[in-house]
Amino acid sequence: MSVLNETIYERMDDRKDNIIPIEDQGYDREQDAGSGCCAILLKIFSIFLIVCTLPFSLFFCIKVVNEYERAIIFRLGRLVKGGARGPGLFFIIPCIDSYRCIDIRTVSFNVPPQQILSKDSVTVTVDAVVYYRVFNPTITVCNVENYTYSTQLLAATSLRNILGTKSLADILSDRASISSTLQVVLDEGTHPWGVKVERVEIKDAHLPVQMQRAMAAEAEASREARAKVISAEGEQRASRALKEAADVISESPAALQLRYLQTLATIATEKNSTIVFPVCHYIFC
Repeated sequence: MSVLNETIYERMDDRKDNIIPIEDQGYDREQDAGSGCCAILLKIFSIFLIVCTLPFSLFFCIKVVNEYERAIIFRLGRLVKGGARGPGLFFIIPCIDSYRCIDIRTVSFNVPPQQILSKDSVTVTVDAVVYYRVFNPTITVCNVENYTYSTQLLAATSLRNILGTKSLADILSDRASISSTLQVVLDEGTHPWGVKVERVEIKDAHLPVQMQRAMAAEAEASREARAKVISAEGEQRASRALKEAADVISESPAALQLRYLQTLATIATEKNSTIVFPVCHYIFC
């Protein structure tokens, strides 16, 4: 398991080195978007309209994003240089600019129950919960159409692939290790989308009814076997103690009679009407 995790982390490092942020790809998108005559004319005309309609145009030019949001601005379809805007106020040109707000808070979703065939050919239904957040809104907007739906599909597929290599005993007893491996795999897959998978937890594993009955019968038989072994060990220890007590009493005949008298005192406390008790003749000698 440790070798697998090291390999996954190495692959993640390689992927991170190869990913270049869109805003740092070596050219000025804003300048490229405005290089054409039409783009320049539209920009000048838009600014002229904003100046002419002041102060009413400010309602359309000034936008606000919350602390937990970031805004990605596109000018004539091109990404504006400077990356995501926010939190707070930012300025757009209404006629040629469009923007999209991305929530950067941690989001959770339930992975639908997945019916999986384990390594030892047992059908088990497993569901999980995934926590993720957007760490680069620019990549999220430009590299994937719907990052939430894509992350959910990847989580369901990865859950089936990883649990398919585990036995039923591993799935039921080693959930922490499976969750850690699944988190690393999802984080590697969603990193090019600007998404960070923070935590994955296996919620529950549902077994077929017949398998539950078989496991219950096996556990009950195992408990009965252990009970019989414990009872036999107790009887063995008791027989040894009785043998040692008999050896001690056999060395002194008077000790046996004292034991008789102790037994008689014990029986007398139970209020019995008739007590038959043997007494040897040498007690009266």
